[in-house]
Formats: sequence, C-alpha cells, structure tokens
Amino acid sequence: MDKIPLVPAPEVPPERADAYWGILEVIEDAQTIAISGHTSPDGDALGSTLGLGLALRERFPNKEITFLMADDAPVPRIYRFLPGAEELVPAVRYAEDPDLFISVDCPVLERLEDAREVVQRSRFVVSFDHHPAREEFADSSIRRVDAASASVLIEEFLSFCTISISPDVANCLFCGLVTDTGRFQYQNADPESFVVASRLVAAGAEPSRISLEVYQSQRIEYLHLESIVMGRIRTVVNGRVAFSYARAEDLEGCGVSQDECDGLVDIVRSVGGVEVCLFLKECGCDGKVRGNLRSKGPLDVSGVAASFGGGGHAAAAGFTYEGTIEETLAAALPMLAELVGADPASVGPISVDPAL
Repeated sequence: MDKIPLVPAPEVPPERADAYWGILEVIEDAQTIAISGHTSPDGDALGSTLGLGLALRERFPNKEITFLMADDAPVPRIYRFLPGAEELVPAVRYAEDPDLFISVDCPVLERLEDAREVVQRSRFVVSFDHHPAREEFADSSIRRVDAASASVLIEEFLSFCTISISPDVANCLFCGLVTDTGRFQYQNADPESFVVASRLVAAGAEPSRISLEVYQSQRIEYLHLESIVMGRIRTVVNGRVAFSYARAEDLEGCGVSQDECDGLVDIVRSVGGVEVCLFLKECGCDGKVRGNLRSKGPLDVSGVAASFGGGGHAAAAGFTYEGTIEETLAAALPMLAELVGADPASVGPISVDPAL
C-alpha cells in the first residue's frame, strides 16, 4: 500500500502512527466488520460509530460493514438525523461472526452490553476510546484520555491514513465532538478540539444543523419533564453540590422515553455556585437508577462513578445503582460532599417527593 499522504496528516507520535497503520492493515484484511459504541449511546458513541463506518464503506465498498447498537433499543430521537442512523442494528439481531469488531467510545467490555457477544465471536478486536480503562479488552487499542471525544480519535485516524472524510462523515464526527464538549463549554474543550472542529467544517460538517437537531428540536413533552426536574433541584453543603431526579412515573406521565433524558443533567449543572452535580433517573421498573455526574471545575467526579461500578471522565461520568432514588442519594451525596471538601455527615437525611 502507498503510504504517502495525499493530504497533510495530523502529527502523531511514532508509536500511535504504527498502531494506526496496523489497524488499517487489519481493516484491509477483513471482509466483515462490525462497529459499536457503548450502551445507552450518546452523541459521541453514535457519531463515532457512524462516522467511522461510513468512511470505511466509502473507502472499501466491497466490504460488509455493519453499524451496531449495543442495546436492543431505538436510536435516541435527537440523533436520528445522523447519516446512517437508520441502518443501526441492535447487536442481539446481528448473527455474523465478523472478521473485525471495532469498539468506539467504550472503556470496558461490560459497557458494550449485547455487543459483548459479538466481540467474543470476532476474529480481531480494535478499540478507539478516550476514557481511562482498568484493562484493555481489544487486540489493538487507541486510547487517548487527553482527547476531547472518541470522534477526535476517529478523525485523526482517518486523516492520518488518508481516508476521505465526506460531508456525511464530517457531520457524524462533528456531532460527537460538539456533544462531548457540551457545545465547547466543558473543560475538555481544548485547542485540539477546535482544530478538529475546523477540519470537519472544512470537510462539510454543518454546525448550525447539528445545533438545531440536537439542542433546539425538543418535544414539548420533554420540556414538561425538564420543568419537573428543574423544580426539584436542591443543593447541599452550602450550595456546592446540586442534585435532581426523574422518576419512571414522571417519564410516563410526560410521554418521554428513557433515551430522551441525556440533557437533563445540564439543567442541574447550570446552578450558579455549584461545583459538582448529580442527576438521577429511574430505569423503568427494574429497580435500577441511572446516575449522571458533572463537575464545573477541576474536581474529578469519575471516582465517585467508579465506586458504583461506573466510569467516565473527570468532568462527566455516570453509573447505575441497584436501588431507589432515595437510596442512591443517600449513597452518593456524602461522597460528593467529601469530594468538594465538606464533611460527608453534613449532608444529613435527604427528603424527596414520594413516588406516586
């Protein structure tokens, strides 16, 4: 293969360059390829899956490349506009034993949910991720915890290997970047993220359309739920920790699905003076609560998430807790109080609105 770049490629360390060439060789040798992000996918997981998959299809039209959903669930409504989203297949319905499985935006095998079985049936496994990981599960891993999003890694890989980035690919990757940086408002919005954003816009990404679809097209039912969550916001330890929650009955009463709730944590995060925040959502009737954590400064919330079997970044992390809203708050708030330097015992008993 001719390795002379057709366009200026990103400067990468020799070790990562070798890894990229090795991954490209594996892709060239594979006939069947499956790509998946993590369970409960966000914009970065979906944008990276679709962006990489579409780019590889354009470069290798004779290969069978499948885009997977880790869950047997619909694509979150706000991301259905992404090119290729209609082709996403729940992993439980994918029966192939692929030559290559590519994981994006997923630090641990458990977070691949149903796609874990596909991993086990695959001849070779590659991972592109920007989260800290306890251990690597892939045969070849590109892990950059300094990268703002997995989509940054995909853009770097494609550009370095001179794989064309079409407008459709650029839109998918830009969506991943803009959502993981909170519209470039989070602490991870570093110089590289703006450089990558510029290259993606030059390749055809449409920031105004992505902003419209993801942030300015909410259903009125969602806005009603948002008002409930906003009305429940409370703070502890002198306003340094904020929290709110949504019960399953709230979602049902408002007519909102589980996959529509990703942005609710940012409502809690917006409280002035808050250093860290927590948003909880009951996961249907299975006795589990999903927790989303955010930090507005240098404090690292990923350790709190990890203590509950979750994970993420310093500024954004998540976990699932076996229990009720009340039990989750009782377990998590003292840890957040300690994180901001307060006495955990100062939180005291927390009273919340009773379930219907």
